[in-house]
Amino acid sequence: MQQSQGTLIRWLTYLMFMMFAMTSDSVGEIIKEVKVAFDVTNAQASLMHSLPMLGIALSGLLLGFLADKLGRKPTIILGLGLFGLACYSFLLANDFVFIVALMSLSGIAVGVFKTGALALIGDICSSTKQHTATMNGAEAFFGVGAIIGPLLVAWLIHQGVAWQYLYVIAGGMCTLLIIIAAFVKYPENRKPVTASTDKVSLLKSLKLVKNPYALGFSLGAFLYVAAESAIYVWMPSYLVCDATTVKATYDCYTDGAARQLAIYSVTAFFILRALGRFVGIWMMARLNWALVLMLFSGAIVLCFGVGLAGGKQVALFLFPLTGIFMSVIYPTFNSKGISCFERHQHGSVAGVILFFTAAGAAFGPLVMGLVSDAMGGDAKYGFMVAMGFATILFLGLLYNYLYDPTSKRLSTIEASDYGAPSQS
Repeated sequence: MQQSQGTLIRWLTYLMFMMFAMTSDSVGEIIKEVKVAFDVTNAQASLMHSLPMLGIALSGLLLGFLADKLGRKPTIILGLGLFGLACYSFLLANDFVFIVALMSLSGIAVGVFKTGALALIGDICSSTKQHTATMNGAEAFFGVGAIIGPLLVAWLIHQGVAWQYLYVIAGGMCTLLIIIAAFVKYPENRKPVTASTDKVSLLKSLKLVKNPYALGFSLGAFLYVAAESAIYVWMPSYLVCDATTVKATYDCYTDGAARQLAIYSVTAFFILRALGRFVGIWMMARLNWALVLMLFSGAIVLCFGVGLAGGKQVALFLFPLTGIFMSVIYPTFNSKGISCFERHQHGSVAGVILFFTAAGAAFGPLVMGLVSDAMGGDAKYGFMVAMGFATILFLGLLYNYLYDPTSKRLSTIEASDYGAPSQS
């Protein structure tokens, strides 16, 4: 019975990640529609991505402790409830400011239920290696949602249905998840923090920012997401042949297969990223995680550099290909960062990492949009900024591989929290 409950909890977590991805990773396709409907600039349109990410960031940092204070179940249900409310409100959204406001509200909600879900993963795992594999599984389902979302938006628009109904569909999924979460029996070893420590829970969470393990993995997550977001936010704008026309054109791709790839480039990226994450469940249980991340981050820099040098015709293939190399980086950052701390701190440290994650997702595309606008609106210049983020990430992961600064800490946690020799 206990094993079946654990399996149900694991699937509930996976589905939460998938639902969130359906909305967040559709933003590139939605931006194309909103730019035409409301006549906004690249920088203004990027607020549809940056402000929700800012909401996730602040929510993760300031409310991440709720998973440790209130318990996993109440935190998850609270976040899902707020997310569902925001999704259903899109039925009334016909103004740019209102749309951005609802997206920002959904971001705050995600920060609440995602930190609860991330903390819950630690409760149902028996080792740091299993934690990393489970985290890759959760992010694999996130990748599946990232495939479904853009395709659903494209299908809705093709059928003459407003893209806002993507959020209505997500709201229906959210309602179902709330019902499931309410009746699932969560692990009993995660008790709420007592009243005597309520006042310092937020302060303790904020102090984790100074911790070298939390800060190191958080900065890595910031750099990774800043580079990754260039693909799904700005690649659709970069690959079109003439960005000045109202309707996207792909006439510069003479080959039919290349033209189709340009149209569905984001979907191709998400498919490769999802496949990579499913493989990552196997990979991270058997290989040296530091070596894999170092090599994969170097491959990302190479894809960006050669893609930019070769122009749209080369970037068409190399930019989506980065999905394979990006696949395992973020879930491993999340897992190893959380695993450097005792279980009763998992909610708080997950919130800190989520803060930097969302900050990178907010900051990266905004800076890319501003730089592109300053250079005449060409998204190529934004990708140069993204390549800079990827290069710094590679250098950091090269240092991590050569000096292995987390090995001793992970060994200590493996012995104290999981009662087993280190296998990190």
